Amino acid sequence: MLTLSNISKRFGPKVLFREISLRLMRGEKLGLVGPNGAGKTTLFSILLGESESDEGKAEWERGTRIGYLPQESAPTGDETVLELATSVSSELSGIMKTLREAPDPEDPVRLEALEQFAELEGFTLEAKAKKILSGLAFHMDDFDKPARTLSGGWIMRAHLAKLLVMEPDLLMLDEPTNHLDLETLGWFQEQIRKFPGSVLTISHDREFLNAICDGILEISHRKLYRYQGNFDQYLVQKAEREAQHEAAYRNQQREIAHHEDFIRRFRAKASKASQAQARIKLLDKMERIEAPESAEATLTFRFPQPPRSGQRVATLSQVKQAYGDHLVYESLDLEVEKQERVVLVGPNGAGKSTLLKILADLVSIEGGSRELGHNVEVGYFSQQRVDVLDMERSVLDEAMDQVDSGIHTQEVRTLLGAFLFKGDDVFKQVKVLSGGEKSRLALVKLLLSPPNFLLLDEPTTHLDMPSIDAVIQALKEYSGTLIFVSHDIHFIRALAKRTIRIEAGKTTNFAGDYDYYLWKSGSASAQTGLVEGLRDARPDSTSKSKDGGKPLSAKERRKLRARERDKLKAERRKLEDAVRKLEKEIMALEEEQNEVNEQLADPQSYGDSEKAKELNDKASSIARKLKERNYEWEIETEKLLALDE
Repeated sequence: MLTLSNISKRFGPKVLFREISLRLMRGEKLGLVGPNGAGKTTLFSILLGESESDEGKAEWERGTRIGYLPQESAPTGDETVLELATSVSSELSGIMKTLREAPDPEDPVRLEALEQFAELEGFTLEAKAKKILSGLAFHMDDFDKPARTLSGGWIMRAHLAKLLVMEPDLLMLDEPTNHLDLETLGWFQEQIRKFPGSVLTISHDREFLNAICDGILEISHRKLYRYQGNFDQYLVQKAEREAQHEAAYRNQQREIAHHEDFIRRFRAKASKASQAQARIKLLDKMERIEAPESAEATLTFRFPQPPRSGQRVATLSQVKQAYGDHLVYESLDLEVEKQERVVLVGPNGAGKSTLLKILADLVSIEGGSRELGHNVEVGYFSQQRVDVLDMERSVLDEAMDQVDSGIHTQEVRTLLGAFLFKGDDVFKQVKVLSGGEKSRLALVKLLLSPPNFLLLDEPTTHLDMPSIDAVIQALKEYSGTLIFVSHDIHFIRALAKRTIRIEAGKTTNFAGDYDYYLWKSGSASAQTGLVEGLRDARPDSTSKSKDGGKPLSAKERRKLRARERDKLKAERRKLEDAVRKLEKEIMALEEEQNEVNEQLADPQSYGDSEKAKELNDKASSIARKLKERNYEWEIETEKLLALDE
């Protein structure tokens, strides 16, 4: 499918990779790993034709279709969720735009577009996209919403739907797990495992690579190494390869030293001169083994510890919180004690981030109480919360701000290096940093001067594996209380001692780590990604009164449910009528099509050229209408089936 031959790429004096080669076969699923800056995304750019290599070439098998999921997949313009999911090619997108802009059914432009749409199997495309979007827990009323109005996780689901509708020969994924919750991640892993094509993915998520890969590619020290198996197997093989390389290098160096010593001692002696010359020639012809390049140094840094707090850190009692008419929590109770390590799990939109913001007092609550314990200081971090940074300062000055006087500048620079601010990067002004760089800097500041109650929302996004390990080390040494949200299972397993599941605004407490939660909740399948479909676990606001006041009484809720049932029945009747009407139209069109086909089969029809042309045009028109009605019937039937689920 793909062959890379001696690809080299440099940026100025920096060589990213030199003469790398690769053959990717159909059906292979490979992970691409390496430290940030090694050239992973650049290699993707070369494969996608967005940039050129300095040397070598990439050859694709003719007709190979590529589906690409970028790291940041924000939609552009005002495209709807359904339009995003069906935008599998520019040609189809253009035809669909023409159909939207030409509503007149007899418009020649529209008729031509319909012909092209039918040829490209466009009538089945929308039905397929709606089915996949429904499997990803989108509501039918989400389909026509502008994608940009959704959260990052839901936008990612729409992009995943697009790739599954497209069914390319090769999926290229750049950090696909960054914006996925654990449920979506499990579902996605299972889809990738079942995907019949090839997969090439950049990822820093160990568990994801373990779940989907049958091979690992590593860019390291300007070379590309290939390993069989998943990520854990790669680590074992890499250690063995490096040990063998180091042993071979040392053996060769001993041999070289022995020859050089002989040459130095005897080249001036007539009796040994010929032997010395032979050894000089031997050394000249010897293929030298490159010296092993030192692995990334493990970060050793003594993190400052926060002041002690009381035993009871935070208490939420009967908390009610809503955004406008959207009820998030109705009667939330929660107690957090000193030195707890709590992970919040649950689908995107269920209320995990909102709970962190309630604890941090960043959102107002409509009812109940929030109390902090004695001497509790709260620190909150999220990918979006970088407005606390001073844009005019340098990275180093901002990191040093409010740092304990016992910490030296060099120690801070070491920590910044672990978070990918290396060399002169520490002297850059904060205002020129990217969003991811600002997030990393905000996290460094929090670790350098931690409060005794830390609330972290997805702290590992934008971090590579060594940086994630640095955060884990810091938080293992941290003596305060920690509550966090993360989609990185390796990170969760390393830190969590208590698990709280949030779904539809409800919390369930599990007094154990993540594996205990999987076992106790019967969700062990989530550990391996065996998730057949996703539910929409966004908070349900039906129990909230229209005026946003007190919760509805039991009698009012019964009335509301009765109205919902009546509404559902009316919608079902409407859909059933539409399906019956379409079935009648389809039967009539099929009868008409049979009649026309019989006339076309009669040789006498071709005696009159005008009549033959008229019959052929009629046959084409009927075939087109049949496709349209069958397509509409499939959509209405899908809606009807969805009501019964």
